Amino acid sequence: MTVRSAVVLVGLIAAAILAFLGSLAIGSTSIPLSRVIDILLGSSQVRDAAAVVVQTIRLPRAITALLAGAALGVAGLQMQTLFRNPLADPFALGISSGASLGVALVVLGTGLGPAAAFGAAAGLRGDALITAAAIVGALLVLSLVVIVSTRLTSPTTVLIMGLMFGYAVNAIVMVLVGATQPERLQQWALWGFGSFSGVTWDRIPLFASTLGSGLLLAAAMTKPLNALLLGEHYARSMGVAVRPIRVLTMIGASVLGAVVTAFCGPIAFVGIAVPHLCRGLAGTADHRVLVPAVMLMGAIVALTAQIVSLLPGSAGVLPLNAVTSLIGAPVVVAVLLRSRRGGLAG
Repeated sequence: MTVRSAVVLVGLIAAAILAFLGSLAIGSTSIPLSRVIDILLGSSQVRDAAAVVVQTIRLPRAITALLAGAALGVAGLQMQTLFRNPLADPFALGISSGASLGVALVVLGTGLGPAAAFGAAAGLRGDALITAAAIVGALLVLSLVVIVSTRLTSPTTVLIMGLMFGYAVNAIVMVLVGATQPERLQQWALWGFGSFSGVTWDRIPLFASTLGSGLLLAAAMTKPLNALLLGEHYARSMGVAVRPIRVLTMIGASVLGAVVTAFCGPIAFVGIAVPHLCRGLAGTADHRVLVPAVMLMGAIVALTAQIVSLLPGSAGVLPLNAVTSLIGAPVVVAVLLRSRRGGLAG
């Protein structure tokens, strides 16, 4: 690891801590940072309104944003390396579309039908049923892509097939949206805006353990991903089992994206923008540096977007996806402008 990389990682750790504390202190009502730290350390026995807000609302929301941002950043890095495409993201294989279809079937199409009946039998209600439907929809689309990918040798062809699956699933979702009753559209729209506020303390163990497993898998795959940077032929010469690694990477990245989408809605641009930001800061393509860097940068971006979306000092709330798009779109434009070929190939 170079001195520059070490300095960048230390700076990102400090920035992530500040962003995390800021997300606890800043909101419709500001809480002094010293008070926030007292609450976190448990040094104060006074349980006032500030303590209730931090412990029951802001802390689970901040943990969710931190984990979701880290997961999307890592998944985006994996997909960009695997497909050698700077615009690949965790949802490139139609994962977001599959999650959207699952939610649409529950909220729009079958609110009183088989999906609701199955949810009732499984003891699922409301947000839990929506989360389960999103996970099932995402994993179904992922299964189709993985099955097809075993018959294809070109990563580009796999990416195109994933995009086509996504377009087909989106068409089904649009049919459901067009045919649904207007009063059901609000819940669908709210899910589509994206939010880190829906993951309560009861749901964080499942959310954190699933994402944690995916992040550990990504950290263990830095060596084969480094080999893939120089092409599949080079990776094979280095003893890397390219096809199993490709399938495992797709599954790992897609599960990270699917879980975040299921719990938080489709969060745009974080998975695309964060890897490029980290490559520029660290000045390296080494995944031993980039994997921890994108975890930290993803957390910083997600926490910052959460703070901005809450419009500090007011009672209003911006759609989270609008904020992440405003952050991510300029990064993608800069990447395209810097490309010597002016195309999509990285």
